[in-house]
Amino acid sequence: MSILPSAKTPLNQHSLTALEYWLISLGAEKSSINPCLWRWIMPQWSAEIVIEQDELMVVWSEGEKKSQFGFPYGLPREDVEAALKHGP
Repeated sequence: MSILPSAKTPLNQHSLTALEYWLISLGAEKSSINPCLWRWIMPQWSAEIVIEQDELMVVWSEGEKKSQFGFPYGLPREDVEAALKHGP
């Protein structure tokens, strides 16, 4: 049995453990200082992902350019994952 619900399941129906497992499976690393902050480093960009109360906040960095977006927890995990992988 998988720890993750179906990819079509909204994030708000995932346990915190499942959300953390999902972020780890993407290659993100949890901050040792802030347990809600995750860092994800890709070849062309990096992202800071924050598990907030109302949304999953992402700040992408590409060189000196930064862009930010909040993903409501009502979105399916597969949609959020596709957007995260697309990058800034």
